[in-house]
Amino acid sequence: MTIQYLEDLRKLQRICEEEEKIQLKLNWDTLEQRSEAELREHSVFVHGRLVGFIGFYDFGSKVEICGMVHPKYRRQGIFTKLYQNAMEEAEKRKFREILINAPSNSQTAKLFLNHIPFQYAISEYQMKWHESPLESEQEVTIRQRTEEDTELEIELDVKCFGLLRHEAVKFHTENRKERNQQSYIIEHEGKAVGKMRVSCMDQKESWIYGFAVLPEYQGKGIGRQALKAVIRQEQESGHEIFLEVEAKNQHALRLYTSSGFQPYYTQDYYKYSGVHS
Repeated sequence: MTIQYLEDLRKLQRICEEEEKIQLKLNWDTLEQRSEAELREHSVFVHGRLVGFIGFYDFGSKVEICGMVHPKYRRQGIFTKLYQNAMEEAEKRKFREILINAPSNSQTAKLFLNHIPFQYAISEYQMKWHESPLESEQEVTIRQRTEEDTELEIELDVKCFGLLRHEAVKFHTENRKERNQQSYIIEHEGKAVGKMRVSCMDQKESWIYGFAVLPEYQGKGIGRQALKAVIRQEQESGHEIFLEVEAKNQHALRLYTSSGFQPYYTQDYYKYSGVHS
């Protein structure tokens, strides 16, 4: 991956966001692991200038798509071309679920979505932590994951995120390749019962992902204490702390808001309603 390509991609994102006062979800932690050749397959250049890009992110049997086109190059069929290429790849790989995510306040996205076979599915809040009390309890601790924790991590993805086992295995393998992230195991009274990942962005933002506790240990305050433990850790590093949660997940929302997180942005997800060929 060349530094120049990433700089061009970030510049395009800034231009598009400033144009509509939006925030795109491009999953930079994933993009940075890919080769420039792979990303260029989902890019459009005009006279050597990067003017369009579509992100393609697979999570087990599900794929998410998010894209952008430079404001000066819109209404020229660029995004339609990117979208069609992404859909061809998604169809070829037989994903069970295809989603497009778009900022909830993007009128450009809504206009495009009106003309393709996608229906609104869910909204997701992006949340930021604001300083609040972080009392600790000794019964819950977090530690770095080891290879011996692989089976537990796969089990958690199956039981808590609805992946099939072979999908969870693939997702786990791909996820281990990502840099700039730490994977933790949650222990309760010495027993491993959950997990979470923390990705560091630009050495100043920490994003919490893949947070899960085994169903039989839920409702005991374990997740709350684990969350506060990782918040303390990242706060000591001087990082701002973020996470994402589905808007209708009231249990998780209560947990996060009571721990000091507040919503600051919303992404809408649209599900493919067409028929696989």
